[in-house]
Amino acid sequence: MNFKFSRYDLRLKHTFTIARGARDVSPVVILELEHEGIVGYGEAAPLARYGESVDSVAAFLARVDVARFDNPFQLESVLAYVDGLSTGNTSAKAAIDLALHDWIGRKLGIPLHQYWGLDKSKTPLTSFTIGIDTPQVIEEKVREAEAYPILKIKLGGGNDEEIIRTVRRITKKTLRVDANEGWKVKEQAVEKIKWLEQEGVEFVEQPMPASDLGGTAWTRERVSMPLIADENSLRLHDVPRLQGIFDGINIKLMKCTGLREALRMIHAAKACGLKVMMGCMIESSVAISAAAQLSPLIEYADLDGNVLITNDPFDGVRSLDGRLALSDRPGIGVEKHI
Repeated sequence: MNFKFSRYDLRLKHTFTIARGARDVSPVVILELEHEGIVGYGEAAPLARYGESVDSVAAFLARVDVARFDNPFQLESVLAYVDGLSTGNTSAKAAIDLALHDWIGRKLGIPLHQYWGLDKSKTPLTSFTIGIDTPQVIEEKVREAEAYPILKIKLGGGNDEEIIRTVRRITKKTLRVDANEGWKVKEQAVEKIKWLEQEGVEFVEQPMPASDLGGTAWTRERVSMPLIADENSLRLHDVPRLQGIFDGINIKLMKCTGLREALRMIHAAKACGLKVMMGCMIESSVAISAAAQLSPLIEYADLDGNVLITNDPFDGVRSLDGRLALSDRPGIGVEKHI
C-alpha cells in the first residue's frame, strides 16, 4: 500500500460565521491510497478548535508508513498503528480511515452501507446550515435552502434573537440551533433556550463551553428542550459521561478519527439512551459521502458541508427534498471530477 495527499482550498458560497470566527475559504487535505491498482479516497478537514491545520495534517501523514501492512483489509491493525503515532491529529487519522474503507468497498464492488448491512432507504433528512450573518444575508441563505425542510441556525454571536426573528419572518420550517459553545454563563443559556422553546426549535446543540460540563448539567435540569453534545462529544470514551447531561451526541468523522470509531460511537450512544446526529465540518463530497454511509443508523443528519461550497472536486452523495440519497457506487460513493 502507498498513498499521496495534497491541499485543496474549498471556497464557500457565503462567508461562514459561527460563534468562534468566520471564513471564506476552508482548506482540506485530499488523500489517495493505492493498492493493486485500486484507489481509495480520504479527506482531512482540520479545525483550529481541535489543534489542527493543513500543515499539522501534512506533518502527521508524512510519518505514516502504510507500506508495512499487506493490504487495506488489515483495517484494525492499520488504524491502531495510525492512532498510536500521537494524540490528537484526528482529521489526519480520519483521512486514512476513509481511504481504507473506500478501498475495501471498491475492491468488493459494493457501497459501505451495504457492507455494513444497512438499508439505504432509511436515511434521515439532513439540515441546511445558516451561519451567523446580517438579516439581509440570512434571508438570502434561507431562500437558497428552499429544498431543505430543516434549517440549522448558528447562534452565540450576540445577535441571536435578531437571527431567529429574521428566519421566522420568512419560514415556519423546523429549526435546529447550534450555539457552538457561545453561551458562556449557565443562566444565559437557560434564558436563551427557554426563549427558543417558544420559537419552534427542535433542539439546541452545544449551548455552553465543553469545559463547563457541570454548567450544562445545571442547564439541562431547567429546560425541556433536548440538548445535543458536539464539542463535548469527540471520541468513543466521551459517550458514557454524557449520559444524563445531554439527550444526544453529534458525531463528526473529523473529530473521532473516521468511520471505524464513528460506528462504535453510534452503538455506544444507543446503549446509553442517547440519540445520534452525524455532523460535519466544511468538507468536500469525500467526507460527506463517507459519513452518509452510516446515516441509516442515526436519528439526525447535518451533512451539508459539500453544498456550502462552490468548487467540490468530487461528485458524491446528494439529497432529494432534503433527504440523503445513497447511491450504489462502491466504497464511500464518490467520483473525482477535478
